[in-house]
Amino acid sequence: MDEVLGQLAAVGPFFAVPCGKEPPGPGFRPLARLYGGGLAPYVTEVGRRIGTGPGRVAASTAHLGIASRLWSLGLGCAALSGRVPDLSADRVWWRLPAQGSLQLWLPQPAYLPAAELGGNVLGNLGVLDAALRERYGLSPHVLRGNTASALVGALRMLIDRVPGDAAVRAASALLAEGGPLGRTGTFLYEEGLGVAFVRRSCCLYYRVPGGGLCGDCVLRTRR
Repeated sequence: MDEVLGQLAAVGPFFAVPCGKEPPGPGFRPLARLYGGGLAPYVTEVGRRIGTGPGRVAASTAHLGIASRLWSLGLGCAALSGRVPDLSADRVWWRLPAQGSLQLWLPQPAYLPAAELGGNVLGNLGVLDAALRERYGLSPHVLRGNTASALVGALRMLIDRVPGDAAVRAASALLAEGGPLGRTGTFLYEEGLGVAFVRRSCCLYYRVPGGGLCGDCVLRTRR
């Protein structure tokens, strides 16, 4: 699987996740700790970086960033190898460097069939979602939209860089009517043209100073 992770890292920095017994630097801790006592300091730091303070906008932005990293890793591995790392919150470790985005590390990777991608990632994010709803009042509608948007973002990166249609099939099943992320937005894929997605919620990024609207934001279709 080291070879698969190496190929995945070549897709882009969001897909780069080292594994092994020794961390690639100091400061890594399990995501389970971040979702507990580490959540408020993390959201505060995200709010400082984007200039909003430690409120709902920072919490939503933090959620979207974590979801993006998890989907990039899981969907990428599924597309390349037909397997996904176990992405449970106690098996994935994280750190936030002084500059740049969240980094992940797999200290003792275990692998699951690709069919378990959705349940695995959504199980991880379910812990985070519950904490964000309780502490910051984010709605399930916004959080599910963030999760779907992060999945589509990972898919867009993979389509042109990983051969085959495994990533498209996996994402389409998750976003389909009746799927775990169904009714989060309108998802279309056409071979040769790529992906289109318009979500049915807003991640609140427009409240970031200079942020504007995201490409898939529901507010674009309402204005």
